[in-house]
Amino acid sequence: MLTNLLIKNYALIEQLMVKPHQSLNIITGETGAGKSILLGAIGMLMGKRADTKTLLYHDSKCIIEGAFLIGSYQLHGLFEELDIDYEEETTIRREITPSGKSRAFINDTPVNLDTLRQVGRHLVDIHSQHDNLLLSDHLFQLRIVDVCAENQTLMKRYTAKYKEYRTIKKKHDQLVAEYNQHKNELDYNKFLYDELAKANLQAGEQDKLEGELKLLESSEDIKLKLNEALGLLGKVEETAIIDQLRTVTNALGQVSDLSDKLGEIHERMNSALIELEDLNNEIEREEEVVDLNEERIEEVKERVSFIYQMQQKHQAASVEELLEIQHTLEEKVHKVLNFDEEIEALSTQLEAAYTALMKVGEELSKTRQKVAPVIEKDLKKLLVELGMPNAVLQIVLNKVTPTVHGIDEISFLFSANKGIPPQEIAKVASGGEFSRLMLAIKYIMASKTSLPTIIFDEIDTGISGEIALKMGNMFKEMAHGHQIIAISHLHQIAAKGNHHYFVYKDHSAERSVSRIRQLDDKERIQEIAQMISGSTPSESAILSAKELLELS
Repeated sequence: MLTNLLIKNYALIEQLMVKPHQSLNIITGETGAGKSILLGAIGMLMGKRADTKTLLYHDSKCIIEGAFLIGSYQLHGLFEELDIDYEEETTIRREITPSGKSRAFINDTPVNLDTLRQVGRHLVDIHSQHDNLLLSDHLFQLRIVDVCAENQTLMKRYTAKYKEYRTIKKKHDQLVAEYNQHKNELDYNKFLYDELAKANLQAGEQDKLEGELKLLESSEDIKLKLNEALGLLGKVEETAIIDQLRTVTNALGQVSDLSDKLGEIHERMNSALIELEDLNNEIEREEEVVDLNEERIEEVKERVSFIYQMQQKHQAASVEELLEIQHTLEEKVHKVLNFDEEIEALSTQLEAAYTALMKVGEELSKTRQKVAPVIEKDLKKLLVELGMPNAVLQIVLNKVTPTVHGIDEISFLFSANKGIPPQEIAKVASGGEFSRLMLAIKYIMASKTSLPTIIFDEIDTGISGEIALKMGNMFKEMAHGHQIIAISHLHQIAAKGNHHYFVYKDHSAERSVSRIRQLDDKERIQEIAQMISGSTPSESAILSAKELLELS
């Protein structure tokens, strides 16, 4: 419920403060006085875009602020989801600076326009003739049926089941798509894997093979040099270094006892001889091992060439990278071979989720089917009272594949004239018929749920007399449990208000501005009398105004 509205420097409004009544508030005034501007300001609080054209004075900012009592709207969850502090008396403020910058606040927390819209649509429902187009929307029609069937709890259950079903279906579909993709690649991946696995690659193998190949290809030269070394060391008598060193060692041994220094030299020479003899033996062994093996050379060459081919094929820089690729291919092949089990498990879950969803969906559908004739009957009665005795509204529900809204597709078919078959509302309803039909629907909905503040913007256009009285009574009844703000030009409706506000233009200063004031009892009589008979009401018009107020 809107408890306070402050507007500063907006369009033709210099400053305005309104404290609406909790029930029925009537706003009247001449065309162009600023009633639509008032609605525009409230629309700004609901998240509509704005620019500097909204400023009355371009050297100061525009401020629009509304205070709402929201305790009965059950919005704790929404505020928590949007990360806004919840207050039972919530304040929404919108500011537009002279530079055109727009800022919005909910309970002093800065918010963007999307957040403002999400909260705003739960606080104010502005209904004008333009908004009648909403009645042609099938989702809005479905919401009407659900409100009248009091399906809030059931709809929450269905939404939870639908979310669960969609989550599992998404996983299932992704897995099937992945399986189909990998299945097409399976033969190729298996070929690549088998090729690498059969090769039995070993980490570090390439370096070892390249080293061995280098030795094998140099074996003739190595054998030649080793034989040359062996010849110098001892194999050839004339040049045997070891024999000569042995002679030197023996000679030094004969004098080694004569001094410590000679003993040390003898020891060192003996050690050198032993080391050289050991080296000679090792060279002999190495020379025996080295062999010119053409067969092994070809074998190693083929292995190294194969490794190079695999690296080039898989764009790998080493055997270790090839082993990683082999492991990845093995996982891909293994995954495809095990997809069947995963898909089967998810298919079982999906079937169970679908069954649970359809169970709640059928329950939801039955409530809709049950309440549809009741809505048709209630609307028929209300439309008769609103001057449409031959009007017929038919609600058609058809089963469809489950959606987030249930398993029903809905159509409101309407005919205002006798003998004309009902058709889609958008095709047959006129503006006035739309307005009265929407009023009747909201009248029914108001008795079923806690609606936000409802603003009716001249939906009484085109009616008069007894029908206007009926419409005024409907506003009055709706206002027993809801805050209603009705902009009207009909005296029958104006007399029904708990508060009556008059919008007018003030030309007393250099610049005309729009103002609004709450009328007292005497002023209400005068205003309603003027609505009856013009700017200079007759005595009978004044008496009629008094009578209307007394009857209301």
